[in-house]
Amino acid sequence: MDELLRPFDFEFFRNGLAVATLAGALCGLVGVYVVLKGMSYIGHGLSHAIFGGFAASALLGVNVLLGAGAWGLASALMISGITRRRVIGSDAAIGVITTASFALGLALIAVFGGTGRSFDAALFGSILGVATSDVVVVAAVLALAVAVVAGRYRALLFTTFDPDVAEVSGISTARMDALLMLVLAAAILTTMQVLGVTLVAATLVIPATVARMVTDSFARMLWLATGIGALCGFVGMNLSYHLDVQSGPTIVLVGAVLFGITFVATGARGLHRAAGLDSHGPRPASGPAATPVA
Repeated sequence: MDELLRPFDFEFFRNGLAVATLAGALCGLVGVYVVLKGMSYIGHGLSHAIFGGFAASALLGVNVLLGAGAWGLASALMISGITRRRVIGSDAAIGVITTASFALGLALIAVFGGTGRSFDAALFGSILGVATSDVVVVAAVLALAVAVVAGRYRALLFTTFDPDVAEVSGISTARMDALLMLVLAAAILTTMQVLGVTLVAATLVIPATVARMVTDSFARMLWLATGIGALCGFVGMNLSYHLDVQSGPTIVLVGAVLFGITFVATGARGLHRAAGLDSHGPRPASGPAATPVA
């Protein structure tokens, strides 16, 4: 028992554990919308786009959070705008914009230098650089995400399941998509320190996918995915210390094991629930007063 509690003697571990748990909850919550909208790839792509902003900001002497955040949000809005025009599919738009941004970040590093701990941490995650201020930032973004989901629950639900009908019913799907992209970009930016660019996508997708396999209720899926993400962050961070493995990979592997257990335990029932969730979306109506069904 003393060995299990030993890491709590170190401030860096306590901060890292808090950030990992909060980041897991944040990614789990936001990931529900990403998974249900069929845009799981956007987490992977947007994290790479934000890395481009991270590299550019660090090399130009701009505040990394502000520079990378603005870069990531701009990339997300471009993806959303291109997709809405239906000229090309969302997967193609994500692939073009985000990979170009990531490549630009790598090119800037190659030309101007800058390889080191900060870039390694951004790519693969590290708890060594986590400070109390990082805990506060992640907690604030989580509070923002909860406020957005609670305040715009019906509109986001309607937009997620049937954007065409939502638009006809008076809901601005463009505004809802932009709001969701803002929260997603903030979530990825604030969790890079622990999870790393290459693994953020998994923490967005796995908790939401596991939750979808065990419930056919959208409301329950939201809090289940949030709890599963927090659990994966907490357990993964503890294991990463004792196994001497980077935090990001360990957290993702914990989630992958949980997914495997859930898949085996639920079997066909889990797949049936996942498919049945779509029928709990909003129903067509003729006016803005339409109420989505959760």
